[in-house]
Order: sequence, then C-alpha cells, then structure tokens
Amino acid sequence: MSNEIPDLERDIEATRQQLASTIDELLYRTHPKTIAGREMAQVKGYYVDAASGEPRTDNILKTVGVVVGTVVLVLVVRKLAS
Repeated sequence: MSNEIPDLERDIEATRQQLASTIDELLYRTHPKTIAGREMAQVKGYYVDAASGEPRTDNILKTVGVVVGTVVLVLVVRKLAS
C-alpha cells in the first residue's frame, strides 16, 4: 500500500506533463501566424515545384485564365445590364 501512493503521484505528474505538452501544441497549431504560414506554404506549393524550385506554369496559367475569365464575365454582365 505504501508503494501505491508514490506510483500514483508519478502517474499524476506524468499525466500533468503530457496535458501541458498537448495544450502547448494546440496553442501553437491554432496561433494565427502558424495558420497563415501553413496556408502560405500550401499556396506556394501549388505554384512552385518543391523539388526544383521552378514555377509551375500550368497552375499559374490556370489561375490567370480564371481571373481573366471572371473579369471579362463581370464586364459583359455590366455592359448588358446598362
């Protein structure tokens, strides 16, 4: 019985340390700068090849096409509405 209390105290302390570590990790993951950095890396990965560092022209052209198409559509709708 006398051995059970120190074992229990060690278990409680280990659990407390694990919870503190988990909370620190959650705070880091949900910090706005961490989220922004993660999103920027994802966007950069879409437009730049990670292996070579070269731009991914196909993805860039797709994006430019969507932007130009949207602008043209807005201009046509405005012209028709007036």
